[in-house]
Parts: sequence; structure tokens; C-alpha cells
Amino acid sequence: MVLKEFREFAIKGNVVDMAVGIIIGAAFGTIVQSLVNDVIMPPIGLILGNVDFSNLFIVLKEGVPPGPYAALADAQTAGAVTINYGTFINTVISFLIVAIAVFVLVKNINRLKRQSEEAPPAPPEPSNEEKLLTEIRDILRSR
Repeated sequence: MVLKEFREFAIKGNVVDMAVGIIIGAAFGTIVQSLVNDVIMPPIGLILGNVDFSNLFIVLKEGVPPGPYAALADAQTAGAVTINYGTFINTVISFLIVAIAVFVLVKNINRLKRQSEEAPPAPPEPSNEEKLLTEIRDILRSR
């Protein structure tokens, strides 16, 4: 019984549509991450004085060997405990880009739905039989 209900649910297309959306969303997330890390953040870092946001961190506990560490990877290799606020900034910017893209997409879909609801389709033209019956009706009325 449960298997039959699940099969009906899956065949309706809801599961397939959801899976396609998740796959495309994951691919879109990868593209946005590359856009932020490789295109947006380097010029911002350059403007701010050659700052690499992915290497902005605060050391909470020194590792072995003790710091200072030139890069986050060096600190992590040494076993230092860090707060990686530069990575967090990159993630927030990625989220904002995805949120804006989803907003624009939903806004356009809603606009298209409103247009289709506002403009009902024109009624079909009467068939030849309907035209003939209308003429006969009009002739009978005129008598």
C-alpha cells in the first residue's frame, strides 16, 4: 500500500521536478562561489590594499609551531584554532548573490503568471454548424 502511494507520488512529477531543481541549484551555487572568490573579491581586496579575504582570520590558540601565520592554510596546518571571518564574508556575499538571483527569478515568474491570468484566452470562433444554426434561429425569430 505505502509503496503504491509512493510510486504514484513519484510518477506525478513532483519528485522529478524537485530533483532537477536541487541539481541545478547546486550547480548554480558552484558558479556563484567561483564568481565571488575569483571575480568579485580580488578587485575588492585590491582596492582595500591587496587584502585576500580568504586569508582573514583571528588566531584564538597558537599551534605548533607558534605564529604569526602568513595564511590560513599555514595556521590550520600548525593546528591553530582560528576564527575565519574572511571566509564568512565570502559566504555572505555568495548568499546575497543567490538570494538576489532567486528573487529576480520568482519576481519574473509571478509577473508571467499575472499576465496569463489577466488576459483570458479569446473564445474560439463558432464552427460552421453553429453559424448555420444561428442563422436558422434568427430566421425563425423574424417570422
